[in-house]
Amino acid sequence: MTNSGTITPSAAALEVAALWRPGMRICLTTHVNPDGDGLGSEVAMVHLLRAVGVEAIITNPTPTPERFAFLFADLPGVDRSDKAVKELRRADAILVLDIADLSRLGILAETVRERGVPVGCIDHHVSKGDLPAGPRYVDSTAAATGELIHRLACELGWTITPEAARAMYVALVTDTGGFRFSNTKPATLRAAAALLECGVDTEQTYVDIYASAPIGRPRLLAEVLQTLVVEDDCGLAWVTVPPGALERHDVDPDDLDGIVEHARSVKGVRLALLFREMSGGRVKVSLRSVGKVDVAALARQFGGGGHTKAAGVAIAGTLSEVQETILAASRAYLLGTPAPAAGL
Repeated sequence: MTNSGTITPSAAALEVAALWRPGMRICLTTHVNPDGDGLGSEVAMVHLLRAVGVEAIITNPTPTPERFAFLFADLPGVDRSDKAVKELRRADAILVLDIADLSRLGILAETVRERGVPVGCIDHHVSKGDLPAGPRYVDSTAAATGELIHRLACELGWTITPEAARAMYVALVTDTGGFRFSNTKPATLRAAAALLECGVDTEQTYVDIYASAPIGRPRLLAEVLQTLVVEDDCGLAWVTVPPGALERHDVDPDDLDGIVEHARSVKGVRLALLFREMSGGRVKVSLRSVGKVDVAALARQFGGGGHTKAAGVAIAGTLSEVQETILAASRAYLLGTPAPAAGL
């Protein structure tokens, strides 16, 4: 066990720490289809809170992807997402991680809105959000929410165990693309170094996240990449998940993670998109960019959001309708021409 290295607590750290007391029951939650940052941040907070006598459990709107199940190996029973509504109704407080918008909580949004207890938030996105009242520990310059969890632990003088450090490291490594993306700052690498000093096994963490894929994942990648289209004149590229591909390869949406990066890797591409049909007549669009292209601004035109270089949006409509609308808006954005009238 390694001490986090106490620094003078900020007002925001003290405010969010006032959310809990020993003996309290706190529900941690994050966005639908949780990723490595959301889950790693939750698991790290569970370890940290339990060490100070708080009963912390995880209550997410959708299940944990299989490739992140290793995070819960030493926390039996902590992931109660299958009964999230029931658990939230018993909570003394709620802590939302990696988002600030109620809509990203899916089926849990109304329960969180109506529960009537303080709702804290730790997040690194630009959106101010619309969560119920509660303390906020937010910094959009942080590479990941996991980086903020580490900073909070340092400010509060908490001891960081190897298990908590591993969870924070997972958050960092996944949200920075293995420290390749532009959100990787000196503070990010300093946090990563501190976590390694706490006992993180980097090779095993790599194996757990990236080298334990089902055979269907590379086969899915091969099929999706067959759809790659590149428009050299404006630096636009996109791929499409063929209908039924997930079922054909016996994989889930989490196995699409990283595929859009292949489109972004093409020379001259400034904006890359991935289109996927969802249930309920909606299409999910993942946006990634290079250089000064702000995909969060583009996504906000359609009710989405995210980071400058990575964002997403879900739009009602058929695949062809959504592609026509998003591609037209993307071309206009890249070329600096007036955006065409929305077709949806």
